[in-house]
Amino acid sequence: MRSKIGPIILLVIGVWFAGFAGTAKGEGKSLPNILVILVDDLGWGDLSCFGAPDLQTPHVDRLAQEGMRMVNFYANCPVCSPTRASLLTGCYPDKVGVPGVIRTHSWNSWGYLNPQIELLPGCLAKAGYQTALVGKWHLGLDRPNIPTARGFGYFHGFLGDMMDDFWNHRRHGINYMRENEQEIDPPGHATDLFTEWACNYIRTHRAKSPDVPFFLYLAYNAPHVPIQPPEDWLNRYRERHPGATEKRAKLAAFIEHMDDGVGRVLKTLDDTGVAANTIVIFTSDNGGQLDIGANNGPYRAGKGTMYEGGIRVPMVVRWPGVVKAGTESQAVALTMDLFPTLLQVAGIATPTDRDGVSLLRIWRGEQENLPDRDLFWVRLEGHEAGFSYAIRRGKYKLIRPAPTKKTPLPDELYDLEADPYEKNELSQTQPQVFLEMSRLLRERIRQTIDIPWRDERGLGPGEISTRE
Repeated sequence: MRSKIGPIILLVIGVWFAGFAGTAKGEGKSLPNILVILVDDLGWGDLSCFGAPDLQTPHVDRLAQEGMRMVNFYANCPVCSPTRASLLTGCYPDKVGVPGVIRTHSWNSWGYLNPQIELLPGCLAKAGYQTALVGKWHLGLDRPNIPTARGFGYFHGFLGDMMDDFWNHRRHGINYMRENEQEIDPPGHATDLFTEWACNYIRTHRAKSPDVPFFLYLAYNAPHVPIQPPEDWLNRYRERHPGATEKRAKLAAFIEHMDDGVGRVLKTLDDTGVAANTIVIFTSDNGGQLDIGANNGPYRAGKGTMYEGGIRVPMVVRWPGVVKAGTESQAVALTMDLFPTLLQVAGIATPTDRDGVSLLRIWRGEQENLPDRDLFWVRLEGHEAGFSYAIRRGKYKLIRPAPTKKTPLPDELYDLEADPYEKNELSQTQPQVFLEMSRLLRERIRQTIDIPWRDERGLGPGEISTRE
């Protein structure tokens, strides 16, 4: 009998270890792919699934039908670079050195991303993800602040802020198009190029590394100015809406063209068989620009301002089997919350120095709202304009507009529960709330005002960059 027990025990132990090893492998394989689509200056009301009556966005609408709309989602800033910094760091943007837009010329550049802080792709790589950025970077033009030096395993896109032309991809006459760190000069409309490159990345990854999860950050320049829809898209829109103004027709066609690109990427996920195990997140870096015809729904003002139209943005998440299809969340969340959410998805602890909170329980339908917290927004722009701020605590929101010709403007207080469209200013009728909100803002400013936003050479506004 004893002679038989030994082999049986060894067999059981062997099966247990084999099963354990298989589970460990399976955990890596079961991690979902992650696709974050960030578009540029898309207004809250410029998708048909967010109420746009005069344009068609069937592919983003599909994401909403198959996933969740977050209708109280905010960008971390009313302009580009700071929100992108928050997405990739999980921090308020001024905390990581990006209170304003990073641009080519030092005298007009208002941020420098802290080279010491680890970004989202580097964190996800620790969990076994392959990481890629396709499209707009806008967080630095030189090492160390280029994508391939900040955690992305692959980069195919545009380093700079805006393109002066979607067809030749130049900014101030400089070509910022790169594949990794190699300058490239591809023909074609930038939206189509970014779509094609994203699709190529998904297909190549599927062919070469089918058991490795990917994180793909697809950042379109559209629908940022200049508004340049391909002619055939503009003609199709005009046929459907002959009474539309030229301004609105061009922007709507531009958005529809971008939506078509999203559809091509979603089809590639379907065709490669990875859609069922891929989280897709779609959102915008700030509100729409009103003077080019954007629609921010019922919300006040637009890009560049701290009113709701400048910072409230559309957001959709699809995750088959986890996020219930056709749902809507009222939870108040910010771009920076995506960082800890995706780390939690990957099984990674969020560093303690980050500001965002995970949305995973919201996505799973396990809770309706996030824990109470104070929310802040900041924007730095120019010598005279300086800083503008907003702070929200519960239903109250305080706005400190940027000075006009160095003359401070009065703070404004709104009750977003009773007045979501910010029509009734309350500083005189709610003096105690106003004083407390002002105190909170002063404390926040005190904590962050000295955080450097210049590079290690000390270049700041008015000084000459080596790129000039």
